[in-house]
Amino acid sequence: MAIVDVVKWNANEYLYAWKFPSEELSTWTQLIVSETQEAVLMKEGQACGPFKAGRYTLDTKNLPVLTSFLKIPMGGRTPFTAEVWFINKMMTLDVKWGTPDPIQLQDPKYNIMLPVRAFGQCGIQINDSLAFLLKLVGTMPVFDRNQLTSYFRGVVLTRTKDLIAKKIIKDGISILEISAHLTEISTALQDQLKAELAEFGVNLVNFFVNSINTPEDDPAVAKLKEALARKAEMGILGFTYQQQRSFDTLEAAAANPGGGQAGVMGAGMGLGMG
Repeated sequence: MAIVDVVKWNANEYLYAWKFPSEELSTWTQLIVSETQEAVLMKEGQACGPFKAGRYTLDTKNLPVLTSFLKIPMGGRTPFTAEVWFINKMMTLDVKWGTPDPIQLQDPKYNIMLPVRAFGQCGIQINDSLAFLLKLVGTMPVFDRNQLTSYFRGVVLTRTKDLIAKKIIKDGISILEISAHLTEISTALQDQLKAELAEFGVNLVNFFVNSINTPEDDPAVAKLKEALARKAEMGILGFTYQQQRSFDTLEAAAANPGGGQAGVMGAGMGLGMG
């Protein structure tokens, strides 16, 4: 394989790390690092860098890891093999997340088990290229957004479920009213997740919970909303649940042809008692 003269990368916004395909380099090879990038050179398990934006000639001045390796120049151009990694430092703000399955929680206000799910998005940026490369990327030739979100999905969902459950149970907030606390929950989750992602060289720029809701087609949700709608209707009309039950009893008695006058009188007594 021919010795490469120029090493550079035209970054893709969905790729966070990319390994240059050739490892045949020399002390005349030009390493070009664009803005929003950093480069790391790996030689025999040792890392050199990161190289920030600029143009570099790969020699022992820039690569101290090669000092003992390059002892005998070969016509001024000393060949060697090494891996060159590029890290994308661009900020991405549209990384989506969501709970794949609803979690079952007891609503503290209505004492009924309801399924709860959450959705949102976050912004991330690689801020420590060496930590990111050594702890996450490893030997993979590319590392993209799907791999990153897949790796951290478990952490995000666990922290999100725990905090929502504590907010509902401990603070006594109804599931149907928790949307009023989205900003508070988002801030708390960002504080928790920021430290965990920083360990891997990833900066959590922001974290938003856009929605906490219940599936509309769930039977328990439909039953609760139907009851709340009926309660609201009675409040608008100006009568209570007991009065409504009495009206239902009168209607049932009137619709019963075998009940006669006794049935109507019994219903009337029930209305008076109500």
